[in-house]
Amino acid sequence: MNKPEITLFMLMSVDGKISTGDTEAMDFDKDFPIIIGLKEGLHQYYDLEQQTDLFSLNTGKVFAKIGINEKIDDPVKLAVSLVVIDNHPHLTEKGVDYLAKKAKTLIIVTTNKSHPAFEIKNTFKNIEIISYDDKIDLVDLMSKLKNNFGVEKLTIQSGGTMNSEFIRIGLVDKLKLVVAPALIGGAQTPTIMDGESIHLSEELLKIKTLELVRAESLKDSYLLLEYKVIN
Repeated sequence: MNKPEITLFMLMSVDGKISTGDTEAMDFDKDFPIIIGLKEGLHQYYDLEQQTDLFSLNTGKVFAKIGINEKIDDPVKLAVSLVVIDNHPHLTEKGVDYLAKKAKTLIIVTTNKSHPAFEIKNTFKNIEIISYDDKIDLVDLMSKLKNNFGVEKLTIQSGGTMNSEFIRIGLVDKLKLVVAPALIGGAQTPTIMDGESIHLSEELLKIKTLELVRAESLKDSYLLLEYKVIN
């Protein structure tokens, strides 16, 4: 498959949750810093995040959740290019503007012909748009990123549904997980892999097995796990 080497990098609880609850208001970045037992070691995740690949993929939904559309500061320019999948769209024109100022290159991937990125693309030299008519073809997208944009390595930091799509079609090569010492619970709280459940034994091939590469104990009971995905 002609694609970049893809790493899924996530912060999760011991029970696999990637949020503190089931509403948009609940968020690790906002909530962990006020929880005793979690706030002390949280910086290690952000330190490791600074070491990820120079291309990072996320969704407009995640960026909207963390408040990108409401940012009013002048962002520090990153050496990292951002690939943002956003069909709804969740990003406003203000959010796109902020990300364009922050990223080395901002690549918007969408099926929405009215996405605000089209409106301000000519204002920024670093905005690129990859448009699909109906559904985004992730295999084709990865090929385009490698061939047209020179993406050799890509880090994914998206939500559980998107993670599941990437993993189940065999696009993810490695997992890098920072495990926070917490049990969050909740049937509707997002996990590292959500999306459609497996219903039949014939679908068991969708399950990806992993080969442990590294398990490292971090400070304050945090844990770093790295796996190779057996595709």
